[in-house]
Amino acid sequence: MSLTILIVDDEPNLPHQLARFLCKHGYEVLTAADGPAGLRELQKNTIDLLLLDVRLPGMSGLELLEEIHRTDPELPVVMLTAYGDVQTAVRAMKLGAVDYLIKGFDLEELLLVVQRALETSAMYRELRQLRRERSENYHFHYIIGHSERMREVFDLVARVARSGTASVLITGESGTGKEVIARAIHDQSPRAHGPFHPLNCASIAHNLLESELFGYEQFAFTDAKKQKRGLLELADGGTLFLDEIGEMPLDMQAKLLRVLETRSFYRLGGNKEVRIDVRVLAATNRDLEEAMREGRFRSDLFYRLAVLRIELPPLRERPDDILLFASRFLEDLNRSLGRSVRRISPEAQRLLMAYRWPGNVRELKNVIERALILSNGEEILPAHLPREISGRASGSATAEVDPWEQWLSLRPTGQVALEELIGQIERHLVRWALEVASHNRTRACELLGLAKVDQLRYLMRKYGIE
Repeated sequence: MSLTILIVDDEPNLPHQLARFLCKHGYEVLTAADGPAGLRELQKNTIDLLLLDVRLPGMSGLELLEEIHRTDPELPVVMLTAYGDVQTAVRAMKLGAVDYLIKGFDLEELLLVVQRALETSAMYRELRQLRRERSENYHFHYIIGHSERMREVFDLVARVARSGTASVLITGESGTGKEVIARAIHDQSPRAHGPFHPLNCASIAHNLLESELFGYEQFAFTDAKKQKRGLLELADGGTLFLDEIGEMPLDMQAKLLRVLETRSFYRLGGNKEVRIDVRVLAATNRDLEEAMREGRFRSDLFYRLAVLRIELPPLRERPDDILLFASRFLEDLNRSLGRSVRRISPEAQRLLMAYRWPGNVRELKNVIERALILSNGEEILPAHLPREISGRASGSATAEVDPWEQWLSLRPTGQVALEELIGQIERHLVRWALEVASHNRTRACELLGLAKVDQLRYLMRKYGIE
């Protein structure tokens, strides 16, 4: 991907001389003679670096710099200044410029400053990306598992990662961690220093998917007020992860196939070929072989994407990993939610192990987060688990009883003594807590918010509960 530099300078010859030199070194260069013209170029094109003269007719370089940093604070700006304007250039750096050059500079010095400014800008973008990934709760240490099938997956990930160009197709049910595996491949590959851009093909309307992938030129369609780079271009030097690839429409499949074969494409509305160096990882929970037979997925694209294949087993087929994941989620959620729940009770562990987990690892994480929020002690109990896991909806004798359901069943329809009704509710709550805590009185006290076991014993005697 060639980067674009904008030069804003009113001298008649210097901008064109700089442009010729920078173009020879692989950059695209645009020029503008004053501030308003520079703003127009910034509004219609994606600019990676601005070379800005301090002295301009009308709007000064400092005024233009302030205007730019209000609308695009991440754009790196290098000031061009005459010898007597050095103090002004220093002021510009305080306003956000990354460097300055005194006119009369050597062209090799210009190239060095440009490269340094672009590298610094890229480094800051990468740091921001890493922070975003952390805030989205991505943790590399979720690549865990004791089961034989997961050990095979880990071994395959390590071998696949060493190939920095081959496409990979990751298959498995929803929630098995396909994006986590994709990120692991990227992080262990020679492309780890480059960007990682995920795109869920099912979450974007078909008419928007093309512009999201390929980008567009100004005025390519009604709302295209400025050039935009697509994810293929933004992922240059790194990895593009296409989740739910089976949902991609056939016309887009043909266009993606051409990109994979030629490593180039055209932005929407553009006539200039954009060359890229991107590794494409794809994932699906669909049966693509069946989709090919039904004509819903191109066989040539399938074989291009599935140079290497990784199949993730569902959580129900690796039960040894359930408590491993649950403990890891408990540890991380304690930290992020500011809680101190130390363990999962043996009965709750048994229920987690017995459940089929149709939503796989994603569902398990949601269950642990829910239980952590509901827990008011140091332990996750069966009462904190959803009904489909705890068995409360089964109607069995050992099923947990929801006290609020009991209350609804006790609602009076006519005249009633308030004290009698309160006693009935209290009796049901005590029984509920004892059942949920498997008759562990300390845990039952925690559920009822009682400070001492003696209080529970009193209520048990009062209502004749053994």
